[in-house]
Amino acid sequence: MTKSPSTLGILLFGATMIVFFVVYYFFSGVNYFDISLKANAFVLPILYAGAAFWSVKSYWSSHKTVSFKQAFNRAFVPMFIGGILSIFSIYTFLNFVDTDAKKLLNYQYVTRQKAEMDKEYYSARKVLKHQKDIDELDKKYKERLPSFSPEAVKGKDMLTASHFSGYFAAILIFYVVLSVFFGAFFRTKTIYQEEQNQE
Repeated sequence: MTKSPSTLGILLFGATMIVFFVVYYFFSGVNYFDISLKANAFVLPILYAGAAFWSVKSYWSSHKTVSFKQAFNRAFVPMFIGGILSIFSIYTFLNFVDTDAKKLLNYQYVTRQKAEMDKEYYSARKVLKHQKDIDELDKKYKERLPSFSPEAVKGKDMLTASHFSGYFAAILIFYVVLSVFFGAFFRTKTIYQEEQNQE
């Protein structure tokens, strides 16, 4: 049965929130930020790509002709609805329901940035041979250290409305690229099949 794109979008929103709350309830400890990052980088893209593919494929299977626009819309609309509802819901939850979770994510973000800076610094220091280069590296490292002081990071917020808007803008690029791919793929396949039938 072919579901409407809006219905698939609602289902995708529900699946996204399940992933969010599974991470929230079971992994909101010392690795909360890292696990959230991995879920956003690996689990959700696969989930959204799979839903978009299923949406276009099911429509294509039940229609003799599918234009690029039709295939594009079948892929893009579910992802857009699921994505924008999820972004809004997660923003609301972290900013108004559980602000401690937001503070934890912000703290772990800063901690991760500091750890990555330290790793790059010590790795680079090991390979440098000239004292002049080492001194320059040390100088740059010390210049960046104050940006991680308690005073500097106090009130630092990576989960504001403007940041969420930026995140969604980046996600939209993924939606558009994937939808263009599915639109071109299924339109081309339909045309090819029609030419084969005519022969």
